[in-house]
Amino acid sequence: MQLLAWQFASPGPMLFEWGGFAVRWYGFLIASAVLIGVTLSQYLAKRKQVNPELLADLAIWLVVAAIPAARLYYVIFQWSQYQDNLGDVFAIWKGGIAIHGAILGGTIAAIIFAKLQKISIWQLADLVAPSLILGQAIGRWGNFFNSEAFGRPTDLPWKLYIPPANRPLDYISFEYFHPTFLYESIWNLLVLSLLLFLFFRSLKPNSPIKTGTIALVYLIAYSIGRFLVEGLRTDSLMAGQLRTAQIVSLILITVGTLGLVWQYKLQRKLPDVVSQIQQPNNG
Repeated sequence: MQLLAWQFASPGPMLFEWGGFAVRWYGFLIASAVLIGVTLSQYLAKRKQVNPELLADLAIWLVVAAIPAARLYYVIFQWSQYQDNLGDVFAIWKGGIAIHGAILGGTIAAIIFAKLQKISIWQLADLVAPSLILGQAIGRWGNFFNSEAFGRPTDLPWKLYIPPANRPLDYISFEYFHPTFLYESIWNLLVLSLLLFLFFRSLKPNSPIKTGTIALVYLIAYSIGRFLVEGLRTDSLMAGQLRTAQIVSLILITVGTLGLVWQYKLQRKLPDVVSQIQQPNNG
């Protein structure tokens, strides 16, 4: 007998409505992830003796760059859904953003920010990576409320009910699907634990953890989970016959691995926007 408590069903995308005003779970979760992420990054910055206000300023840059980039990335690969209704291109509250687009946009913004502030981009990345993976863990629940980004049909006890209107035509007769949002959320929390372990290990005297390691481990660990979970999805963004997220995940795993080899095997410093790690003034 299956446990009912393990069967998920979204209560709907709306958090609440009042008159003509409505708040969607998706937008609420994104906003919450940003606020919680900034708080965590500022806390980590203090432990590293970096001005925490610098992380607050960086957060603005990241939001301005990452969210539009995430949406643009998604729209490009799903253009057939938007070409006849261009107004929906900007309806981000309905869902439809891609984390790899956010990473790309955020990385470009962070590099520019680090260069202007004359601080190591890898130092910033180490402070932001735990917040980013935590934000991803929170944000995945937006997919749950929107009944999207689910996996193939399943009869496992932890199955997810999808309303008929949200089911792919090929699976219209199936009711329950893999809750891939949950898989990835749990995986991301495990990655968060690993990154925080590395961070606090790096605070110890004579720690072997080098600047940039946390960011590189994030690329590898998150991408492994995303690659595996993406294989279950029914709505993957595609590049021809290939799943875009899996391709990008393999690239990021490779980049992260090469970076660690560069640091620890070859004993070389990672390329940076500054010649050495610098701490910004607190003034």
